Amino acid sequence: MSSFQYHQFLYGADNYGVLMHDPKTGQTAAIDAGDLDSYLQAITETGWSLSHILVTHHHPDHTDGLIKLAQQTGAAIFGPSGDRPIHQCIQTYLSDGDHFDFAGHTVEVIATPGHTLDMLNFYLPQQAVCFTGDTLFALGCGRIFEGTPEMMWASLEKLMKLPPETVIYSSHEYTATNACFAVTVDPDNTALAKRVQVVEALRADNQPTVPSLLSEELATNPFLRAGDATIRQHLGMSDADDKAVFGEIRARKDNF
Repeated sequence: MSSFQYHQFLYGADNYGVLMHDPKTGQTAAIDAGDLDSYLQAITETGWSLSHILVTHHHPDHTDGLIKLAQQTGAAIFGPSGDRPIHQCIQTYLSDGDHFDFAGHTVEVIATPGHTLDMLNFYLPQQAVCFTGDTLFALGCGRIFEGTPEMMWASLEKLMKLPPETVIYSSHEYTATNACFAVTVDPDNTALAKRVQVVEALRADNQPTVPSLLSEELATNPFLRAGDATIRQHLGMSDADDKAVFGEIRARKDNF
């Protein structure tokens, strides 16, 4: 199995773009295209030729540079369907359970509505990598703009079933704020306390906290831990179902 190369870069205030490159075939995929200049600079720095653009959802900070990036590179655009203007430029529409080939490797499409209704995540089982867009963050999850808490919880449950060694590339540097919130709902979690220290040290040195491992998220991310007895007790929701506990955690984060 060949190993892909990944180039992550920051644009805007806190967005992450990623290039995924296969040295064997030369194919390169961009995850989203929120800022044309930043993506072109990343392509120049790496010397890679862009062949694919994988769109997670329609929000402008993920799509503002999409049309011009495709025009200037000739890259094929894969992404969700929908009624927003940006959807019209997508060439290959994808939905939950679809899969396609990238450099001889399978990319599995996981629909994760909640943050938006058109949200897609891209999972490469042979590489043990998943691009989660604004669904799952390091120590957090996306704010629910278009879906419902029940919908978002169902989406997160899909990601929780991936192998724990899966590398999670999320789209924002929100981890320090997420860490501050996480300890308010899971204060007795020693693994979380240790991770908070790591996050604080990384951010103090202006280093990224993304990507992370799914195993880390399962152990420390409160949005994936709605079934945890200690969190339930802390919230006074020991007898509630997981969806309700998740909804309470998300509501508290919204007001944090």
